[in-house]
Amino acid sequence: MSAVPVITIDGPGGAGKGTVSLWLARTLRWHYLDSGALYRLLALAAARDGIDLDDGAALAQAVAHLKIEFRLHADTLQVLLDGADVTAAIREEACARAASRLAVHAGVRAALLPLQRAFARPPGLVAEGRDMGTVVFPDAALKIFLTASVEQRARRRWLQLSAAGVDASLDAILDDLQRRDAQDASRAAAPLRPADDAVVIDSSELTVEQVCARIMGHVEERGLTVGDHPAP
Repeated sequence: MSAVPVITIDGPGGAGKGTVSLWLARTLRWHYLDSGALYRLLALAAARDGIDLDDGAALAQAVAHLKIEFRLHADTLQVLLDGADVTAAIREEACARAASRLAVHAGVRAALLPLQRAFARPPGLVAEGRDMGTVVFPDAALKIFLTASVEQRARRRWLQLSAAGVDASLDAILDDLQRRDAQDASRAAAPLRPADDAVVIDSSELTVEQVCARIMGHVEERGLTVGDHPAP
């Protein structure tokens, strides 16, 4: 395992992991890993190459051919697959469903493990996902488990999609999140759960600014940053 300091932010979909993880990575000027994007990128590659989402062995083999790059800009995250910008494509609900489906394969998760750990480079890494603190970086310097009620998470996702001009059904999003929660929590390979030493934050009644402030408090307690930091 790497000696590079790592902060993990795990939790269910729609809890706000992406927003706070990106803010934290920019604030600390650390590297950033959206592990969920890796599964979505694999789903895109599988669709492109005609790989069955139930074929765990073929999907695991495809991981070795993925050429992935995250470009963290001032206010956006750009995601590249084989040099092509797929930032918008991986945020589509169909891609999310496919990613959740292929993530149940233990072989896929094992194949992605070294790729995920390779993101830990100096001066540090902020890694968000479902099993960052429990499996991928069990010795992380700080582990956050960010959650919220499923109703609040569905509303946030609906507002996000609506703001992007996507016509989405709140009820459909709620049903999808409930299904994915059950799938993530019950899978045999790395089920969704807080690490034993994780700090659990329920963001249901908190603003983004309040969540970021709480996390930064824990970051500073562990001596992972010093000095002033910008508001989220």
